[in-house]
Amino acid sequence: MNDVLVSTPGGDYPIHIEAGRLTRIDESVPPNASALVIVTNPTVNRLFGDAVRAALAKTGKPVTTLELPDGEQYKDWQTLNLIFDHMLGLQLDRRAVIVALGGGVIGDMAGFAAAVYMRGIRFIQVPTTLLAQVDSSVGGKTAVNHPLGKNMIGAFYQPIAVEIDTTVLNTLPDREISAGLAEVVKYGLIMDAAFFTWCQTHAEGLRARDPDLLATAIRRSCEFKAKVVSADERESGLRAILNLGHTFGHAIEAGLGYGQWLHGEAVGCGLLLAAALSERTLGLPAEDVQRVESVVKAIGCPTRAPKLLGVDQWMSLMRSDKKAEAGEIKFVLMPEVGQATVGAADSKDVAAVLNEYAV
Repeated sequence: MNDVLVSTPGGDYPIHIEAGRLTRIDESVPPNASALVIVTNPTVNRLFGDAVRAALAKTGKPVTTLELPDGEQYKDWQTLNLIFDHMLGLQLDRRAVIVALGGGVIGDMAGFAAAVYMRGIRFIQVPTTLLAQVDSSVGGKTAVNHPLGKNMIGAFYQPIAVEIDTTVLNTLPDREISAGLAEVVKYGLIMDAAFFTWCQTHAEGLRARDPDLLATAIRRSCEFKAKVVSADERESGLRAILNLGHTFGHAIEAGLGYGQWLHGEAVGCGLLLAAALSERTLGLPAEDVQRVESVVKAIGCPTRAPKLLGVDQWMSLMRSDKKAEAGEIKFVLMPEVGQATVGAADSKDVAAVLNEYAV
């Protein structure tokens, strides 16, 4: 087992990374828990629900399961309220523990519910997609979407444990693997040039689900994420670099309609657009932009963005991003591979990138 520790003002907690970890998640349930609520979706429940319920039954605590509709388009306030209906209907107290069993959508919604139910109860992340394992389950960002912006309503709220079972990745569609690998590549671009080169070298093996390569990618990604989150829990500074590609990516998701592209697919494409903008703004070498494009393509993510309704809609959507300040769009840019900074960019440069890479 490979454990990674996250240490933040909001709480310290372990990330357990292990093949077969689903059968042992009872080890992370607090002894004084009054009840356990598994929040999941029908697909994940069918695949892993029985194993998780069997593990949690070993605690001797009452266990119930709530299925939410599957898909990014259901990451909204109405669906979130189903969690509150379930828990209030059972009259659960503040010693109840939520177990978020699923991908990023489930993790974000269950975490947000935990943050606000009775002003805060404990929850455990059990991520079942590669993207959730390497990114969204770690760090305490919880939220729901709004028609005018992604993740605009939420809270910073840390889990008490993250339980990563690497064997669950065998059940994922190929698109989900590609989407998760986009976030893996991101860590190399912003923090470690050698790791980016490793991703470039092993892109085909990662996409083919080589178990040793994926285990390494997950562990290293969690280490990178833990380091950043431990230094900046609430994204007041350093943590903002984790949004490389996300300003463009969130605009793609909102512009097309949530669920048309997977989040990681939009981020993967966004990495390339951010690299192209970095070339124009910070002088990132053209050969590095080409490297980013080759890796994004190799992991199976799109290398061309949707045209949407033109540059004006792109700019409007990006101004609605939660990272914008006083209407000014903030981008994560790279002066070189392995380093990142946050700042504004000339609208002419942004438009030039969109005209080149949006089809």
